[in-house]
Amino acid sequence: MRIVLVGPPGAGKGTQAAFLAKNLSIPHISTGDLFRANISQGTELGKQAKAYMDAGDLVPDEVTIGMAKDRMEQPDAVNGFLLDGFPRNVSQAEALDVMLQAEGMKLDAVLDLEVEEDEVVKRIAGRRICRNDSSHVFHVTYAAAKTEGVCDTCGGELYQRGDDSEATVRNRLEVYHTQTEPIIDYYKAQGLLVTIPALGEVADVTKRAMDALKK
Repeated sequence: MRIVLVGPPGAGKGTQAAFLAKNLSIPHISTGDLFRANISQGTELGKQAKAYMDAGDLVPDEVTIGMAKDRMEQPDAVNGFLLDGFPRNVSQAEALDVMLQAEGMKLDAVLDLEVEEDEVVKRIAGRRICRNDSSHVFHVTYAAAKTEGVCDTCGGELYQRGDDSEATVRNRLEVYHTQTEPIIDYYKAQGLLVTIPALGEVADVTKRAMDALKK
């Protein structure tokens, strides 16, 4: 299957992408991983992306599209893939259609993880990270530390990342509404959109998505 996963920041796309890709035996292709891999390997596209990022500029669509194209042409993606974070806007969605059509392929579904905006803010702004080990993550509501501000695992100080503040989250949501949300209508017009309520346990959301894909 060839699937695109969309949804606002904090919807759990990364978590769901990993589970769905495993269940469907297809690679999970995330924009973040593409950028990190290309930059660390020093590819031409990676060098271009790094130059823009170092200057504090957005990486142009053609660079992101080039990375995605290279990754989708790898042997493990022959039988399908799950795209997470790409396409990010309508022009990227159109470019993806052109790429697939050139190979005689098409998308099977676009999964839209639906979460209320206030819940997104609550999820992200409530995160607390350990200063000693960033893999130790807590949440003031959903997974609180036994002692406030102290990591249960190593005793390190818990803090809120700057990009997890409510103001920053609301700004990220505004960017999502402006740039990415229009692709939902784009794919709805193609009959590809499947909306998945993303509240509840991770396994429950995965089951809803798998059931929807079977239909």
